[in-house]
Amino acid sequence: MASTSDIRKGLCIKYNNDIYKIIDFLHVKPGKGPAFVRTKLKSISSGKVIDNTFTAGHKIESIRVETTKFQFLYKESESFHFMNTDNYEQISVNSNIIDSSDLLKDGEIVTISINSEDGMPLSVDMPLNVIMEVVETEPGVKGNTATNATKPAITETGARVNVPLFINEGDKIKIDTQKSTYLERIKS
Repeated sequence: MASTSDIRKGLCIKYNNDIYKIIDFLHVKPGKGPAFVRTKLKSISSGKVIDNTFTAGHKIESIRVETTKFQFLYKESESFHFMNTDNYEQISVNSNIIDSSDLLKDGEIVTISINSEDGMPLSVDMPLNVIMEVVETEPGVKGNTATNATKPAITETGARVNVPLFINEGDKIKIDTQKSTYLERIKS
C-alpha cells in the first residue's frame, strides 16, 4: 500500500476496480483545511481520463511495474506490435494505451511498463521528442520567418503538426511527443 505522498507521474494504481496511470498531479496545501492531491488518471483498459482528488494520507494500492525498452515494428488495425530489445520477444499493444501513437515510426525505441503480476502491458512511454520528415505542407515563402504564424503540415507517419511558415516538404523537424508540437527544424 502506498499513500498520497508517493503519487508521481507514471505511477499505476488500482482504483474503482480498474487500473489507472497517473498522468498529472498537484499537491495542494490550502490555508484552511487539510491538504489534498488533485490528480488526472487515465484508465489502462478504456483510455478514459478522469479527474480525482485524494485527501492527504489516503492509502492507494499501487501496482508493481517492470519497464523495458521495446522497438516498434508495425501497426495492424488497432494493435501496435513491439519487440523487446533484450530477448527479441514480440508483444502486441492496444492503441488506447499509447499517447501520440501517430508519432510512432518503424524502429522507434519506446519504454513499455508491464504489470509484474499478469504480464499485461500498462503503458507505452514515447521518447521526449522524435524527428520526422514533412511530406505535405504549403510551400514556404522567403521572408516569412519574422512572425510566429504557423501552417499545418503532415509528417511521414500521417501526424498533423502546426509548423512555422518557412518549413517546406522534405524538411526534417523535431516534434515534442507529449504535446505533439513543433520544436525545431533539423539541419541536414
